[in-house]
Amino acid sequence: MSNQAARFWDEHYSRRIGSPNVNPRLAEIAGPLPPGTALDLGCGAGGDALWLADHGWRVTAVDISASAVRSLQQRAGTSVTALRVDLAEDFPAGTFDLVSAQYFHTPFALDRAHVLRTAANALNPGGRLAIVDHGSTAPWSWNQDPDVHHPTPEEVAAELALDAGWSIERADTPKRQATGPEGRTATVTDHVLILRRAQR
Repeated sequence: MSNQAARFWDEHYSRRIGSPNVNPRLAEIAGPLPPGTALDLGCGAGGDALWLADHGWRVTAVDISASAVRSLQQRAGTSVTALRVDLAEDFPAGTFDLVSAQYFHTPFALDRAHVLRTAANALNPGGRLAIVDHGSTAPWSWNQDPDVHHPTPEEVAAELALDAGWSIERADTPKRQATGPEGRTATVTDHVLILRRAQR
């Protein structure tokens, strides 16, 4: 496990206080779906995992940050299986009806496409891989590189290069008003890609 990455994310989440909120795009995507099994990749403070559990999903949530996982375990009790996993080296067992990758970015070495392909292969028939990426840089983002490229949903789909067993259910770049730490607000762009595994 990358000690540097683990320390970075431990410090990042130690600065987060208060109850974590669900990512708006996940609520938008999962809200209409019948609950089943869900995997939350890079669960962080756990807002998504807690929301899914509250809506009837059986949730596995993973993150490299031990402090984030420990905090989620304390909040969730038995409603969420929270695990410390370095996705650069390992992937949780099981199959899922929904795999959520919300803002699954890191400044450390990670073969993201490999992780997301593995996630796609962990879907049950008819299951969905919901990828929501940053399409713009919020003022409070840890990544303020002015030259950063935000891959489009189509670019992400092309990089994953999945076969005909998966279809693109949604690929768009909606904007929304976001609220960051200390109540700061900004208009941000999300890159939304939903891939669905074919029914057998």
